Amino acid sequence: MDEEALRGLNPVSDPQLQRRALQYFEQLKSLDSGWKLCAEAFVNGSYHGNDHVKFFCLQVIENYLKTGYSQANLDDHQNIKSFIARCLQLQGSEGTQDRSFIRNKIGQIISLAFVQDYPHRWPSFFTDLLQTVSPNHHSIDIYLRVLLAIDSDVVDREIVHTAEEFQRNTLIKDAMREQANGQLAGTWYEILTTYETSNPEVVCMCLDVIGKFISWIDINLIANDKFVTVLLNFMTLTLIRESACDCITDILNKGMDPIVKTKLVESFTNVLEERGILNPVEDEEGDFLAKLSKLVNAIGVNLILAWQKLLKTEDKENTEATLQALESKVPLMFRFLSDEDDDVSGAVAQFSQEYIALLKQMKPLSQKQRENMEGLLYIVIKKMTYDESYDFEHEGEEEAMFQEYRKQLKTIFNNLAALDAQLIIVTVHNILTQTLPNWERVDQLETELAISLLYQLGEALPATQGQHFSGDLTKASVLQEMMRLLITSRVSCQGHMSVMLQFFETVVRYDKFFSVEPQHIPDVLMAFTDERGFRHRSAQVRSRASYLFSRFVKGVRSHIHNYVEEILQRIQDLLVLNTPDNGYQHLLSSDDQLFLYETAGSLIVCSNLPSEKKQTLMKNLLSPIATKFESLLTKLVAETNQEKQLAYAQSINTATALASRVSKGFSSQQTMQVCGCVDTFTDLLRLFLQAVNVPIHRQLIHTGVRQYLHRMVVCMEKEILPFVPVVLENLLKQPDARELHDFLPLMNQMIMKFKNAISPFLQEVFMPLVSTIYQVLTTPTDELDQVTANDKKMLQRSYYLFICTIVANDVLDVLKNQDMQNLNQVLITFIQGAVDIPDPQSQKMCFNILRKLVDSWGGNDGMAGFVDFMYKSIIPACLMAPMKPSFDLNDGQTSLALGECSNCLREIYGKRGDEMIQYLQSEYLPTLQLSQQQTEEFCQVLKADSKMFRTYFKNFFMKAKS
Repeated sequence: MDEEALRGLNPVSDPQLQRRALQYFEQLKSLDSGWKLCAEAFVNGSYHGNDHVKFFCLQVIENYLKTGYSQANLDDHQNIKSFIARCLQLQGSEGTQDRSFIRNKIGQIISLAFVQDYPHRWPSFFTDLLQTVSPNHHSIDIYLRVLLAIDSDVVDREIVHTAEEFQRNTLIKDAMREQANGQLAGTWYEILTTYETSNPEVVCMCLDVIGKFISWIDINLIANDKFVTVLLNFMTLTLIRESACDCITDILNKGMDPIVKTKLVESFTNVLEERGILNPVEDEEGDFLAKLSKLVNAIGVNLILAWQKLLKTEDKENTEATLQALESKVPLMFRFLSDEDDDVSGAVAQFSQEYIALLKQMKPLSQKQRENMEGLLYIVIKKMTYDESYDFEHEGEEEAMFQEYRKQLKTIFNNLAALDAQLIIVTVHNILTQTLPNWERVDQLETELAISLLYQLGEALPATQGQHFSGDLTKASVLQEMMRLLITSRVSCQGHMSVMLQFFETVVRYDKFFSVEPQHIPDVLMAFTDERGFRHRSAQVRSRASYLFSRFVKGVRSHIHNYVEEILQRIQDLLVLNTPDNGYQHLLSSDDQLFLYETAGSLIVCSNLPSEKKQTLMKNLLSPIATKFESLLTKLVAETNQEKQLAYAQSINTATALASRVSKGFSSQQTMQVCGCVDTFTDLLRLFLQAVNVPIHRQLIHTGVRQYLHRMVVCMEKEILPFVPVVLENLLKQPDARELHDFLPLMNQMIMKFKNAISPFLQEVFMPLVSTIYQVLTTPTDELDQVTANDKKMLQRSYYLFICTIVANDVLDVLKNQDMQNLNQVLITFIQGAVDIPDPQSQKMCFNILRKLVDSWGGNDGMAGFVDFMYKSIIPACLMAPMKPSFDLNDGQTSLALGECSNCLREIYGKRGDEMIQYLQSEYLPTLQLSQQQTEEFCQVLKADSKMFRTYFKNFFMKAKS
């Protein structure tokens, strides 16, 4: 062994030594004798106490077993057997104290040899294995680890196996059933009875082995008097009982005949109950209770499964017996579901859910079943209550776990509602009527639960489009009564963040209630805007209220016209722009303000106020932004501190984002023009455009301005067009690939909206823009700079998408009216993109552009000189591009590009007909060294339908490149 290289295995060794060790590892893996060298080093004791080297040796041997052992000759097979035997002897000796990860790896290596050799090449594997087991716990330990590794490789259902491995594993299990399982079970019994007091750890590992093997071995090997007696005895031993509990659970989960399963479950349950194990004392340890709960869950779920199977037969007697057995276990389920430890409770949730599913099949329910259902609902509601230790302000891991547990309970609650909606409604109604009027005297957690249950009804009792409420007050639903109580009880004054959050969530979920009883809207609006909502002491409440308020306003929009000005006045101080030098702590973050500004804009636009008033309100709304913006810009330019520069730039970006969100209130009916707000927003735009020349944090500021421009293109008409050249002019001064890439979608948006109206402007800026794009694309960059390379690739795509947009929206005058030399340069970029750029998305767009240009200019009355361009450039491009090595015909995106390529040729044929065929036959195809027959065939299929040609075209190049 290379001792120098082995020094690099130590995690604290220097990187150079570690690299050498890695190279040595790869070298040993590649050598035929590498694994033998490692096997010898491992067993001869040279590296006793050096875990790094020992694990290294085992990894090399493991690699050989995975990659080369299946082809091993007789000598190597014998060497592996000898190595395994020596390992087992060493691990079983009193003097060997290898750590668990070494022993686990040995177990995995033995299992790897086993799955390839047993039963054909090594039929005596288990006999040989058992002969090496000495009567000491070290030997037993490694024996059990080998069995666990075999389970992992052969049985574990969570590991995905190939069809070949599945067949191999079936063969192994069949052979083990015939030859080994009885013998193995005998050793397990010996281990359990020998070491129950002297070495509980070994006993627990043995129980783990039994639990894993029980799923496929003969149940009678374990479910017999001697084994069951031992297992039940273990349930009273503190150090072993958790593993014993898991083992019994695994036994009960074994697939078997439903009648046999019922008898097995009943026998275990009866004995466990007789011994008081299923009725633990109050202060019992939580971990063991969780295991017991899991066992009770297995008892219930397996009885339900057995009943379902029997239900499909005509065996009414056993079906009824199994049902009675199940019903008698419901109190057990109640006991563990109601346990104050959520882990214990959650472990039996599946039993609860499947029991409810069973009750859905029972018609009618018996009195006892109805009582069970009510009892289950009572437990679920009680367990939903937050614990007093729950930290609402700083939710950590424990709080997250409770939220997951609460979701389980809500699922049970919803299932019960599906079973008996009336029971749920009456129960929740009773809780609310007892809690909400008395909220000042009731614990806050109980108050939160009551409101939470009301909220949960919306999911548990779904209604079409949220129509839970009738407009007829004489038929007011119970839900309507509960909502009225929620508002009129003034519980929103309780103040605790959990109560406030649930209150706001609930009024938003049931916003349709306010269409029925709009008189309650002012109370809710007040709650949102005062210290209960936006001004609450908790930032979480303030933030969530900002979002929920926007949803609430949308839901009750038609009922709040009279309150618009009052709302705007109440939130005015919350709209002050967050800046680095405001001098006070803001109640709302910039993200929260986005919702508030959007809501305010929506309130103004959708109000029934005259346009003059809307204009005034909109100016007042946006004035905090306008007044701050210029000073922010001045301070940014003057600032030298980098942190403050960034803070100012972020504030500028936020200002543009807030104004953008306000514009979302406009619609196709209530347009910016109808509301008289165009001047307000164009004034802001002039202000924002001052920022595009700022060199500091250019990208951050440009992003905000671009976002605002996108919104203005949506909301304005031609008023926006004069502003675009200002942005474009600045952009062309200091071209940057990412900025150009981000700007082109704005051009596309304007082309799609304004079409020919934008043509004069576009003709003027087209060539400067294209020249700038290609200047950036051709600027040399560092080959290792992947970020810039990716930016250029994205810009290339954006350029072709820009041209696609021009062509698709019939703004071809932009191209047609360019200087002929410039136009030729542009056309060449499409040919280059189609042929030379190894990017199928760009190629697809280029062929799409060329096809549409052929459609517009390829006829006799088309663009002068274009027909010549078709023959000299487009046709060759269509036949050259697919022959490029980078053009992968098996790639999905490339196939789409090839489809556009074939469509392009078909389009040329459609425009030029036999003229094109003559050109292909006499001039072009012969230059590709095609035979006369191939040329004729190509032209004949080209003249056929496009689908046939597309198929032929792909096959043509598949053959040509093979």
